[in-house]
Amino acid sequence: MTPILVIGSSNTDMVVRVRELPLPGQTVMGSEFRTFAGGKGANQAVAAQRAGGSVCFLAAIGNDDFGRAALATYESEGIDTSLIQVVDDSPSGVAMICVNEAGQNSISVAPGANGKLTADIIRQNESTIAGAGILLLQLEIPVDAVVAAIDSASRHGTRCVLNPAPAMHIPDEVLAHLYCITPNETEAEILTGIAVSDVQSATRAARQLLQSGVENVVITLGSNGALWCNSDGAHHQEAPSVTVVDSTAAGDTFNGVLVTLLAEGQSPKEAMRLAVTAASLAVQKSGAIASIPRRQEFMATV
Repeated sequence: MTPILVIGSSNTDMVVRVRELPLPGQTVMGSEFRTFAGGKGANQAVAAQRAGGSVCFLAAIGNDDFGRAALATYESEGIDTSLIQVVDDSPSGVAMICVNEAGQNSISVAPGANGKLTADIIRQNESTIAGAGILLLQLEIPVDAVVAAIDSASRHGTRCVLNPAPAMHIPDEVLAHLYCITPNETEAEILTGIAVSDVQSATRAARQLLQSGVENVVITLGSNGALWCNSDGAHHQEAPSVTVVDSTAAGDTFNGVLVTLLAEGQSPKEAMRLAVTAASLAVQKSGAIASIPRRQEFMATV
């Protein structure tokens, strides 16, 4: 198995289920509160490992109960945690999540120790980036660390996939080093200025991102599946119709499964089909890591 390196955030998710997401200044009463291991980096590392990947996770956690619980979770999944940094001067990251009856969510993140994952730490682990078959990144860690990782991957010929969440401006000279970028509809609009509401508008946004130099663009479209676009054309993968309980980790599941299957040598079309299937299973359960399916689950539906 080609090794997969995930560099990103580790958080503890505190989830409240509500009838409707609160508006500014509004208090809503919740029906349930639960705590889950989460963070986009962690979710994607677990998704890749459960999909059959050989995953190493580089992250930063606090020297506190949340950090120790997170580390135990990753180890129980079989993830290589040897590169995880434990810091004493920042608490572990936390996310406050409201989930409504339709399964939609609003999320606020206090990054804590995630902000200590610096470009210097990335450069100290360049040999691991060089030895990885594929590198998966998000934007819940300092952007200079992300840029350093992309630069290192480019110099060593490691395929780099960036999930640009939360979305922010990314210079074209950075995008040009990516094998693939995987925004959702909202992130694609922030990156391109094109409102994405369907496959046609997603295709326009994807083509604009291609002009920035990225090799492949995947835009996830929620219940409409996902779109893969490169210089050879575009492919839309529909999603199965399911009842959504909680969409929190759907995108992370998609990304983790996608890179695992690409690392195995699956075609982009097949990798995307199975990643969409896995994401559709994730939204039918509550929580982030708790909702991520294992390989046998999404393969059984095919």
